[in-house]
Amino acid sequence: MGLEIGNHIRGLRTNADMSQDELAARVYVSRQTISSWENGRTFPDIQSLLLLSKIFRVTADSLIKGDVETMAKTIDSGIRTFRNLSVAMLALIALAAAAGIWFTTQTIIWNWPLEHAVPTLLLVALFAGAAIFAAFWVEKIKLDHDLVIYQEVLAFYEGREPDRSTAVSRRRRLAPWWMKALRIGGMAILGGIAGFLVMYVEMAIVDSVLG
Repeated sequence: MGLEIGNHIRGLRTNADMSQDELAARVYVSRQTISSWENGRTFPDIQSLLLLSKIFRVTADSLIKGDVETMAKTIDSGIRTFRNLSVAMLALIALAAAAGIWFTTQTIIWNWPLEHAVPTLLLVALFAGAAIFAAFWVEKIKLDHDLVIYQEVLAFYEGREPDRSTAVSRRRRLAPWWMKALRIGGMAILGGIAGFLVMYVEMAIVDSVLG
């Protein structure tokens, strides 16, 4: 991956006596995204490039220079990976749910000893673990490309430029770290509740069959 654009951004920011937080607020991205650009891990999208060129009063071409081809390949690769991981995650969740129903059938309806159903339980753990791994990978891609709200994720998935200038997008990026941690924790709790409800529904189905 080319590093020229990252060096240009860092140099222009330093010359302007601007911190990463200050630049992030003006480009509507997170400070981590600015750091990622300057370290050459990711590239700014077209909207961000236009904002950067306006802020630093330079042309977008002078920022990009020889990195155009590398940027295009990197973005295309990120989109393909994001799409594949999204499909894989949904498939793995479905497989984990199917294996869970099969395990319930074996142990409750057919009254198998638990040790006989261990292979099925291992399948549940395998599919669930793979789904969690895919979910973390998706989150990493979202972080690398600074995708915060659903509309931005959808635009990236469809290969469009995400609009990070909306009021909701700006508020989410300006939220303190503890609020983001609470949001992630809340999502984890909701996931646990959803899992419990699925198990409850499975047991209800089994009871109705046995009844």
